[in-house]
Amino acid sequence: MRGTALTRLTGVRRPIVQTGMGWVSGPRLVSASANAGALGILASATMTPDRLRAAVREVKSRTDAPFGVNLRADAADAGDRVRILIDEGVRVASFALAPSRELIGELKEAGVVVMPTVGARRHAEKVAAWGADAVLVQGAEGGGHTGEVATTVLLPQVVDAVRIPVVAAGGFFDGRGLAAALAYGAAGVAMGTRFLLTSDSTVPDAVKARYLAATVRDVTVTRAVDGLPHRMLRTELVDALEDTGRARALVRAVRAAAGFRRLSGLTWPQLVRDGLALKHGKDLSWSQVLFAANTPMLLKSAMVDGRTDLGVMASGQVAGVIDDLPSCAELVERIMKEAEETLARLTAVR
Repeated sequence: MRGTALTRLTGVRRPIVQTGMGWVSGPRLVSASANAGALGILASATMTPDRLRAAVREVKSRTDAPFGVNLRADAADAGDRVRILIDEGVRVASFALAPSRELIGELKEAGVVVMPTVGARRHAEKVAAWGADAVLVQGAEGGGHTGEVATTVLLPQVVDAVRIPVVAAGGFFDGRGLAAALAYGAAGVAMGTRFLLTSDSTVPDAVKARYLAATVRDVTVTRAVDGLPHRMLRTELVDALEDTGRARALVRAVRAAAGFRRLSGLTWPQLVRDGLALKHGKDLSWSQVLFAANTPMLLKSAMVDGRTDLGVMASGQVAGVIDDLPSCAELVERIMKEAEETLARLTAVR
């Protein structure tokens, strides 16, 4: 398969992105993805600035291939983190929320590729007008915070609306999906859950087993965690949050917030400010505001500590159709082979 606009823009060999998943996309997974030819994205929201710099340097010690870092555009120290990326020569900056025109300009001036994640056509049009180099479009099938529009409906809308490379996310796990995304006009695919379920992922084995055992019906969307639509595996915690009263939810949220504050180095005012940024324009309770600010702590319980009973397990719907744990190298090679075979069959049907 020839290169695409994504491979030419970022310098990677394969039109595949390993997304930035909190507590999952650390140096080991990112470097393994990069060495396999994909664009590995380091998740930085759970790191202090010093830890981010150290993690970037660790990835660079493991691979010479290009990689990226995912940032929270609304974080109080976003500017400091952008400067770390520039100082360390990171190739790509991805964002879960739209970065400001100023942040985009600062990154582009330094030669960093800017690739925000969007969930609506209008968001793609906005960041493209501000100078973003590419957009990652996540449909409702994707894990974590998600929208309501399926990838097969959202993707062609965005491809038709912007003139920059579009990367498709939400529902991709194999070569057939890559071929389909290319047919829609995308420049590649992005996958989170599929890379989480690899032998290079540091997620505990017990957690991986829970994902592998899940059916499509075991992946749900709930607002109980932070008031926003959040796709994840149904767990004991999800059931408890959906059934609990506001007072008990607030106590649980404060306890989790205290833990995340210690890990992240954030002050209480910064933590609450981040939560209020998510609350803006939304009808969230105070417990949901705190949960919104420290959802990473709930993810850590599962993704690091292995507590499937107490943690949030963000998941795309594809968890229900994944049944193995290949290495990143094996996964990327398999996807490329499947995509090439699929495209060859389609070409032969003329």
